[in-house]
Amino acid sequence: MTFASLAVVGCTLGLGQALAACELHARMGTITRVVQIQLDNVHLSRDEPLVPSDLEQMPRLRAFLASNGTIGSNRPTAPPSQRAPDVLAVLTGLLGDRMGVSIGDSYGSFRSDGSVDFSPAFGYWTASGGDGKPLMLADSGKTAAAPWVPFTRAGCDVGAFAVTGLTLQALDAEVANVLGSSEAEVAARDPASAEADFLGIAIHCARNSQICADGHARPDVLPDEPNGYIGFSGLLGNRHVQPAISPDGPVKGLDGRVIADHAGHAGFPGSNPTAAQSLGYAVAMLEAGVQVVYVAIGDAHKDGDPRGSGPGEPDYLIRLADYDAAFGSFVDRLAKRGITKSNTLFVVISTDNDRFTGGPPQTPTCDSSHAPCGYGPIGAIDVAIDRLVASQRRNVTSFDIQRSSTPAFYIRGNPRPTDPLTRTLEQDVGKLTALNPVTTKTDRLAAQLADRAQMQLMHMITASPKRTPSFLMFGDTNYVYRTTNSHDDCAASPACVAINPRAPWVAGDLQQADGGGWFGLVGPGVAKLGQTDIVSYPADLRPTLLALLGLDDAYVHDGVVLADALESQALPPEIARSRDVYAGLARAYWNLNAPFGPLGRAGLALATQAIRGSDLFYERYLGAIGAVQTRRDALALEMKTLLDGAAFAHVAIDPAYAGRLVTRAETLINEVEDLAGQSLGPADRPWKAARDAQ
Repeated sequence: MTFASLAVVGCTLGLGQALAACELHARMGTITRVVQIQLDNVHLSRDEPLVPSDLEQMPRLRAFLASNGTIGSNRPTAPPSQRAPDVLAVLTGLLGDRMGVSIGDSYGSFRSDGSVDFSPAFGYWTASGGDGKPLMLADSGKTAAAPWVPFTRAGCDVGAFAVTGLTLQALDAEVANVLGSSEAEVAARDPASAEADFLGIAIHCARNSQICADGHARPDVLPDEPNGYIGFSGLLGNRHVQPAISPDGPVKGLDGRVIADHAGHAGFPGSNPTAAQSLGYAVAMLEAGVQVVYVAIGDAHKDGDPRGSGPGEPDYLIRLADYDAAFGSFVDRLAKRGITKSNTLFVVISTDNDRFTGGPPQTPTCDSSHAPCGYGPIGAIDVAIDRLVASQRRNVTSFDIQRSSTPAFYIRGNPRPTDPLTRTLEQDVGKLTALNPVTTKTDRLAAQLADRAQMQLMHMITASPKRTPSFLMFGDTNYVYRTTNSHDDCAASPACVAINPRAPWVAGDLQQADGGGWFGLVGPGVAKLGQTDIVSYPADLRPTLLALLGLDDAYVHDGVVLADALESQALPPEIARSRDVYAGLARAYWNLNAPFGPLGRAGLALATQAIRGSDLFYERYLGAIGAVQTRRDALALEMKTLLDGAAFAHVAIDPAYAGRLVTRAETLINEVEDLAGQSLGPADRPWKAARDAQ
């Protein structure tokens, strides 16, 4: 289920208890708080032409953003990216290869015997992954820097509700590691209530914070944090947070109900909290004096029904209306406490951007207001791919995949890319077909294929080799793939290919890479542009936020400051003085370095041809793409160091130097496009046509 996360950052200014000073250093001097809303699966564009989009059905939120600031309507994602990689890129400003989560909501890791273990990509920041390495694995091999550290070092307390990384996500070893053995014993005795007590809620405190001075706090231990992290403490779980922020009783949502799970245990309500619950807990934290609050809101497409809801269906309309009402109540209640757009920075971003696979609606003229929509059989086409490979190609190689429209294949035994076992399975997967049960036409399932060399070019290879898949299949976007651990012929029941009515929303496919996501900014220093076509990536929100606040991370970001969306006086001086140069360099950098930008797309086309070609062609490809990777990495580091230096290190941008970097990037992209073009005709190179049209 998808989350939406909301971060609220700000100084107390008399709210609640007298806490340590929260020192933000916004250049305009008027930002005292920040509200960052991260909405997964809230669509800016319409899924059905006559049905208002998700954001259109949240008029208070949409009007607040469009009337007071900027909505950037072009935010591509990188298949097979799902919720976890998107959210963690927003939190860190890093791509997956530098923070450990690059594939999806779960990932495989090869055991020493060659078998595969799958682990969730959601966990506490210091948790271990399935490979024994840190879940949040930096390229240094250590745990990535935690996103709350710049704020706590600046004297701000950081609260979180239902946000991966910042809160405990499961009743596992981290309960004992973070809270101690006595709390782990309590959790073991009553797991049902323990989830409400310990999961999904946290406050990471600044030094000398009164919030953490009531005896419930534990040391906030980050042993790998750059420059050390000593003397900080935190509260984890409603069991410890609620007494500090709501001593008179349980925390209530904005609907007046106690925030509780389905069994009535007060505290964390589970993995799909409503907007009223999430924003209600945020208000409680803010009114208690917590200065930074990250909150996640559950997916409005689903409300306990695995089928989910299609665009314009009555239950979906009701949930969107409830979410918008909760946002309106949230803004109104903050305003009564003096927290408004005149002193608060609001950052909104949509992640995941699942695609609806049902339709058309049974009533073609349904528009949600005059006539609600309804759908007959809906759902993605489900494929048992191991059975299909065995039936069509007589290949019984053992492999595991993540269930996805862009599955990552892990071949048991972990053979090398040039091993005949790998080469044969890649080629056989590339030849699979299916009779489409909707159109009755025969579809070729694999649109494109990525080997490990291409995955490295797309920032999917982490510091742990055990996490690296054997290859990726970018599948037909109408299908979702799974394994059955069976080689039964597809002529036997159940069918290898069938519509799955429980999966109408698909994440991580090729269509998402072409945009559809969005962000919104409101507050001091934000340009009032309304809805506009500003290209952004998830990793851009972190440096943009910190640049506006005058804070910094202890590393160079992969993202860039969204200078086009900000007023000049709010920008770091080195960007403001060379705004056009900075923006041009940033665009060239992302063309070069985005996982699915022009270079990544050309590389993927080349990889697909090499995988389908002869062994000699593949060997030549590996040599060529290896040289491209070396040049790209060196040039991208040069570019992002200059961009990050202008934002955070007071390093002026030399226009001539920036121009040379742009030229080098364009040259390398053209070279890879030409390499791919030697195997593909112009009609098969849509990435080239799209870039030339810009």
